[in-house]
Amino acid sequence: MTGAPVNLVPAQYREVSVTEVPVALEEAALRAYLTGRPVYRRTRYVIARHGAAAMVAEVSKESEQPLFSPVTAVTVLAKADETVLADAPDVDTAVPTQLARVALEQAPGARCVIVRGLYGHVSFILDPDPVRIRVLEVVPPWPPKLVDQLRRVLDLAEDLPPVELVPELVDLRELAGRHPAARYLFPCRAGGSAPDAALLPPGETTPPSPPEIGVSYLDEIPEREPWTLVGCARSRAIHDWFYGGEVPQVDMCPRNLAAGRDGSGPVLTKCCLLEDRVAADGGTVVVPWGASLAQIREGLRRAVAAQVAR
Repeated sequence: MTGAPVNLVPAQYREVSVTEVPVALEEAALRAYLTGRPVYRRTRYVIARHGAAAMVAEVSKESEQPLFSPVTAVTVLAKADETVLADAPDVDTAVPTQLARVALEQAPGARCVIVRGLYGHVSFILDPDPVRIRVLEVVPPWPPKLVDQLRRVLDLAEDLPPVELVPELVDLRELAGRHPAARYLFPCRAGGSAPDAALLPPGETTPPSPPEIGVSYLDEIPEREPWTLVGCARSRAIHDWFYGGEVPQVDMCPRNLAAGRDGSGPVLTKCCLLEDRVAADGGTVVVPWGASLAQIREGLRRAVAAQVAR
């Protein structure tokens, strides 16, 4: 056994060889069996199976030049009693976050989880310990857009370590409700909200009748009323441009909300004052409000780096 890093995942499918062995899955027996046997020149890890059990070893070779070369050293990474086999036909085993998800769902507590996934490909994750990233997002819309974008990027991120997203959702309706008013002005109709329904709980689509709370939307430039603005600095600037004067405001900026929260680990959130770049301030990473998936990926990289540096 060695001090292998947590979240160890083979970089490529070709690094992994799966083989049935005729010996007991014990360190000495496996080492004796593999040493001197030829393996493919790109093989780095061997998943040795014997019956229903398996163990994982790292091998060194005499050379990587010929197509096959004899094994010169064997290091057992996970013993049979530390290893679990899992079937996950919809999982891309090249993506560390997907492997970690299978490990946590199907074999919590196992040191090593071998996964047979999409296309029949087999890989493994050793000592899964995903990087936890808190995601501060406001809702509606549903699903939370930033969380959804992050999940989509992670499902393709072969070059990032496993990541576990921890959504911290701030419901705009609840936030507004802390400041009672007869009418609210929201930035827009995001998420399919209907007039007078923006303060309804998720899943409810019928506003009270008669409406007890009035709702207007800033992007429609309605006639001014004595409302409370639920918005951020950009919303306030737009409001002042069209209407001027003072207006009660509930700050809904995710960046500001994140700054006022306790908690450990990196935080990824968004701000509409950022238009074309990603910003980082200590453990807080901020992407533009309408971030592209490329910007989401950059934000993830920075958040992961912030956690690794802790």
